[in-house]
Amino acid sequence: MNKDFEFVEEIIKNGIPDAIVFVEDMTGTKDHLAITVVSDIFEGKLLFQQHQILMNLLKDELKTRIHAVKLQTLTQSKYNQTKKD
Repeated sequence: MNKDFEFVEEIIKNGIPDAIVFVEDMTGTKDHLAITVVSDIFEGKLLFQQHQILMNLLKDELKTRIHAVKLQTLTQSKYNQTKKD
């Protein structure tokens, strides 16, 4: 994890304790982030519901430090499946 984005990982893990979090800077400005979160909390939820969980967790940072996010959400089984491919 890039030290610049530890705050993002901390926020997400506080809300989703089993989360595996990956954060990438998309533009070099440290405020346009690609965030991937792996958690079984997403099991059975529609994509917009999964993303809504993350947006609710990050809402304060989206008002200040984060300008834009690209989200990817995966269950643990889906993540394991993508690692095998």
